[in-house]
Amino acid sequence: MQALQRPSVVHIPETEGLRLPRRASAAPCPRLPRPGRRARSSVRAAVAQPPRRETDPKKRVVVTGMGLVSVFGNDVDAFYERLLQGESGVGPIDNFDASEYPTRFAAQIRGFTSDGYIDGKNDRRLDDCLRYALVGGKRALESAGLAPGSADIEKIDKARAGVVVGTGMGGLTVFSGGIQNLVQRGFRKITPFFVPYSLTNMSSALLAMDVGFMGVNYSISTACATSNYCFYAAANHIRRGDVDVILAGGVEAPIIPTGVGGFVACRALSQRNDDPTTASRPWDKDRDGFVMGEGAGILVLESLEHAMKRNAPIIAEYLGGAVNCDAYHMTDPRADGLGVSTCIKKSLEDAGVAPEEVNYINAHATSTLAGDLAEVNAIKQVFKNTSEIKINATKSMIGHCLGAAGGIEAIATLQAITTGWLHPSINQFNPEPSVEFDTVANKKQQHEVNVGECCGVHRSGKQPVYISLMYRKSAHNILFKFLLQLSRILLALEDTTPVLSLHLSSLEPSRLLSAVLSWCLMRPNSAGSWAEEEELPKLS
Repeated sequence: MQALQRPSVVHIPETEGLRLPRRASAAPCPRLPRPGRRARSSVRAAVAQPPRRETDPKKRVVVTGMGLVSVFGNDVDAFYERLLQGESGVGPIDNFDASEYPTRFAAQIRGFTSDGYIDGKNDRRLDDCLRYALVGGKRALESAGLAPGSADIEKIDKARAGVVVGTGMGGLTVFSGGIQNLVQRGFRKITPFFVPYSLTNMSSALLAMDVGFMGVNYSISTACATSNYCFYAAANHIRRGDVDVILAGGVEAPIIPTGVGGFVACRALSQRNDDPTTASRPWDKDRDGFVMGEGAGILVLESLEHAMKRNAPIIAEYLGGAVNCDAYHMTDPRADGLGVSTCIKKSLEDAGVAPEEVNYINAHATSTLAGDLAEVNAIKQVFKNTSEIKINATKSMIGHCLGAAGGIEAIATLQAITTGWLHPSINQFNPEPSVEFDTVANKKQQHEVNVGECCGVHRSGKQPVYISLMYRKSAHNILFKFLLQLSRILLALEDTTPVLSLHLSSLEPSRLLSAVLSWCLMRPNSAGSWAEEEELPKLS
């Protein structure tokens, strides 16, 4: 029997619905023009085309892993379940004597353990900021199917794997301890780790050394916008072709005397010491400042091509982002909201998303008097139909995690996208009337997220920055596995399935399934050539 000749590249027909393509020789049936047709065509041409999204699988960015350290523990699902229950992680500070401070509470991490992630000797030396980064980063890799030391992580090209993890304040405990030793005991008592463990880039450096990632490696420090800035930069490295996979996010461990004392001096913190669990109340008329939090939030980002080649668990797709500067004041937002609204518009443009597609926003919403309303007013300048968008505040439960805030809140956003449940914004007792959005007040809601925005603001330093990132649910993981099974069962073409999967990844999700079905019907016939349309079975 003559062997079938397999093509090196399989053509996947462009389809609409389940309609199969016609042969090139078949001339289309002529149609007579109808009255008014030209006029209607002109009207359609005048309608603005939808934004164009990236289709190249080498440049499309997907999230394949999530890792965190939080006041609710280190497990992503358990963390989100406690958010859904509306639980507050805020309580009295007990890791130092805060009795003389005007603010004596925070969302402090308790019972943290690094067992299995950091060896005992280094664990004793490291600042908590570095410990949180190592645990969060390695848990993210585990989630992505790239556990450190596993055979899977050894299969990737580590020269094309990078780390961009930032922090707002760095190794504050080591730095404070070094200064204390200098003043009280002299310079000879300063630890030799004082300089390296105080640096903001040490989280990225230690993660890379532990897992062997030799690609781009640096940190970004833009206070509260740090994590989102890192995601934005990391995604652009993938888009430019610098890396295939990258760890990105942020970390912070500021609940120590100098950290809390510094924000007390700024008069930025709530002083609701009699009822700390209700102190963080974004958009409430009685808010009196933010609540400090801490932790780490780190994602594994990959090109769609790389993720599909290794059959990675695709959680969602990063669509785009933007970053800009208010150029106004160190801490106060612009009254006209121009900086924030401009950034959101640029983010939508970069993502190829129309404002009408966004139906969920995880807001920065820190519970500060000026910041909360400035952000909402700017959002309303971009998203005109406020009834179509739900907006919530993760900080109402876990406090403001500063450099880690965007990372942890990105994980909350991704969990909302994948589970279909939005966590509540708790402590909504007396809402501001100008906040016209559904803030998911005090009780979780079921909501199918189309495109979600995660926001970040940096207003505590030299350069006020706003950053906006867009994510959507990805159907490629399920459909790719479906394609693999069909291709193996129906055509036994294991060697061509990677080509097929990459071709499919350039299609929009709404067209993927019809393309798969059409391709499966275009099977080889007994003569060894590909079936023509008339040979296909009739579909009743």
